[in-house]
Amino acid sequence: MIRSGRKPTELQVRAGREGDLAELTALYNHYVVETPITFDTAPFTTEERLPWLRSHPEDGPHRLLVARDAGEALLGYVTTSPLRPKAAYATSVEVSIYCVPDAGGKGVGTALYEQLFKELEGEDVHRAYAGITQPNEASERLHTRFGFRPVGTYTEAGRKFGRYWDITWYEKHLGPGAD
Repeated sequence: MIRSGRKPTELQVRAGREGDLAELTALYNHYVVETPITFDTAPFTTEERLPWLRSHPEDGPHRLLVARDAGEALLGYVTTSPLRPKAAYATSVEVSIYCVPDAGGKGVGTALYEQLFKELEGEDVHRAYAGITQPNEASERLHTRFGFRPVGTYTEAGRKFGRYWDITWYEKHLGPGAD
């Protein structure tokens, strides 16, 4: 299990790189094994996650940013990925954000989203979407704070841990004319 064990006093947010892969995989696997937040059901090896990491370059609309504290402990990460594979969706991205379990309320998610949306300002991205497994009040609060609005719910969209889970989709307008 990954834990920071301390409140971050300094937070560094930077592009993810291959040296982060083992920690990123361990963090994601925590959510795979322990929560319904992701609908993956089997943990990944670092080798299996390498193509995912490489699909997020340091520039362009599909990013991976990591947050670390002053002691270099991983606190979380955020990504933007293609919403759908068809060309007309190219100006829309899906965002995903994961923080270490004890980072809630310490500003990690806020710092990651602030940096992400700052970096996306120069990109040809019109909309960001986030699918939030229900219930997840903390994620809903974070997304609402950053201007995401609910646009619909897929009921019983996935089965994990022997039950069905709803996904509420949130949308944020980006680029010129954004709120």
